[in-house]
Amino acid sequence: MKQNFTVRQGALDGVEVFLSVAQHRSFRKAAAELGVTPSAISQTVRVLEARIGAALFIRTTRSVGLTEAGEQFLARAKPAFEELVAASEVARGLGQRPAGLLRLSVPRAVIPILLEPLIVSFCRAYPEVEVELAASKEVIDLAAEGFDAAVRLGHLVAPDMVAVPMTPPFRLIVVGSPDYFAERSRPTHPNDLRQHACLRWRRTNGAIALWSFNDSDSDSDSDSDQTIEIAVSGPLIANDYSSMLGAAMEGLGLAQIPEPLATGALSSGKLIHVLEAYAPVRPGVFLCYPGRRQIMPKLRAFIDHVKSRAAGDKH
Repeated sequence: MKQNFTVRQGALDGVEVFLSVAQHRSFRKAAAELGVTPSAISQTVRVLEARIGAALFIRTTRSVGLTEAGEQFLARAKPAFEELVAASEVARGLGQRPAGLLRLSVPRAVIPILLEPLIVSFCRAYPEVEVELAASKEVIDLAAEGFDAAVRLGHLVAPDMVAVPMTPPFRLIVVGSPDYFAERSRPTHPNDLRQHACLRWRRTNGAIALWSFNDSDSDSDSDSDQTIEIAVSGPLIANDYSSMLGAAMEGLGLAQIPEPLATGALSSGKLIHVLEAYAPVRPGVFLCYPGRRQIMPKLRAFIDHVKSRAAGDKH
């Protein structure tokens, strides 16, 4: 059966005074060490003894000794108090300089193209910080799972999170391999995808994502393009962009993926971009973290590092 344990309010009051008196066997020396009057030391000890329910010291006009209860209390209180002091020093150190474990929840797809160079430069700049990357497709509760921050696509950032841009907005593009197009004509309109093998994305809620496009042919008077959503079909369903990218390069079908993921394959000719005029723009990738708490130096350093790298990429 689970029991509830609580520390009584004020239970630690007077412990430091007790330990000082016990060490020096003198109320006056303890007062000098702690910077208070001997009468204040005496009063604190009396309050502590009353709260415990036992005399801790034997007092005479010439000396101060410990009772049996005092000896027992000293044996347990001293190491416990020293641990509390050490814990406070560790916590204070983490609160004053970038150090400790920085835990980040990240999408697997952004690690090689975005996080690897960023993390390497950060670790070199802040050797006292250990970085843990937890790759997950789930949008997790950062506080509940013990994470300092997360890397998320713009549309997945919750309203109560602070978001720092890591990339500019990017296009969601359709790509296929030269081998794939050697046997099929290239689509010229999103509706043509119904005759193509398409690699599909399964969302975290279990639904298969529709392919989204801007209708650049729309006759609407609106300043923004209208959206077209297409339910495609094909031989592969995946829940990560890396698998879809690899399958597309092998000629299994077309994939709709964030443009930064395909930059290398497009440059090398392993993939071909189609339906460029219809590519929708997404907000980009963000570092996000809860805004209603004090930011530890390790996270502040990482935030500043992200901002510095993002600013450098603009020039």
